[in-house]
Amino acid sequence: MRSLIDVPGRIRDSFFREPHTHRRRGRPLRAIDNWFLHIHPNRVSEISLRAATTLGLGLISISLFLVLTVSGILLMFYYVPAVPDAYERMQDLIFVVPFGRLLRDVHRIAAEGMVVSVLLHALRVFFTGSYKRPREFNWLVGLGLLTLSLALSFTGYLLPWDQLSYWAITVSAAILDYYPIVAGTLRSLLLGGRSVGQEALLRFYVLHVFFLPALTGILIAYHMWRVRKDGGLAAQAHVHDPAVSTPKQSQPSSDRSGAPSYPLLLWMEVSVFLAVVLVVVILAWSFPGGLGPVANVDHPPNPAKAPWYFVGLQELVSYSAVWGGVIVPVAILGLSFLLPYLDRDPRGIG
Repeated sequence: MRSLIDVPGRIRDSFFREPHTHRRRGRPLRAIDNWFLHIHPNRVSEISLRAATTLGLGLISISLFLVLTVSGILLMFYYVPAVPDAYERMQDLIFVVPFGRLLRDVHRIAAEGMVVSVLLHALRVFFTGSYKRPREFNWLVGLGLLTLSLALSFTGYLLPWDQLSYWAITVSAAILDYYPIVAGTLRSLLLGGRSVGQEALLRFYVLHVFFLPALTGILIAYHMWRVRKDGGLAAQAHVHDPAVSTPKQSQPSSDRSGAPSYPLLLWMEVSVFLAVVLVVVILAWSFPGGLGPVANVDHPPNPAKAPWYFVGLQELVSYSAVWGGVIVPVAILGLSFLLPYLDRDPRGIG
């Protein structure tokens, strides 16, 4: 009888190389020997566990990426990247497939939310000085992830093949014409020609469902690994203290008395993920997205606007093609990449 009672515990412990324990000293060893949990540091500063320290934006971004991955795979069962089948499949998804509209809106809300959360995460890192040594390269990886988030949303914008998506991509692609030397090449590589058509739809689909998600997943894993190796939240929590003025003071011995990352940090991550899923589903249910008329090359809407995250760039181009389309974006991008190497202040106060 006793052996039957112990079966659930034995099944649970079989997933781990170390047995379950309530002792604080035994928990780090269990985390180290677990394939999934070893990405976490052994101990984390209690300051870093406060919501006000990081605002949880990194966890929110990763959670949204997981929601996008799952919902995107389900959408692939119904979608066909061909003209005009793409538009017809979107109509079937909204009006025929059970919970199809909700599935599409979950994917839409998560995509826009990921762009916002990654951007806010980059701003948080900037204003708290988290890009400074030894985290310079991880800042560059983060900028790459921000670029990929925009690219994922941009390539997915065309897939419904309605008037809004067609002309938004057409207007956005027109901005590439203002880049000298490489303008025609970039447009041909992206669209497969001079205009948005079947080739563009197929290329956007391949980029959206395969190449960009794979690259994003690899960079996210590397980004998380570098966070741990470069000091992680435990070190950052002390570096961000304005009273700290020297690099030597940024890694005090008091970190050893921090809280074990397992199981506290793990449960916080699970809680954030579940909260993100709940919020996305509620927003998707409350604010369903529409589907406009099928794309028509002969009847452009007035005005024709790029996706919301490129509207600012479109407005700059309308004032000056050279300044808005080339000089300002390239200058912002270049300064962002050089920022951690130009800022020599050791204090992590941004």
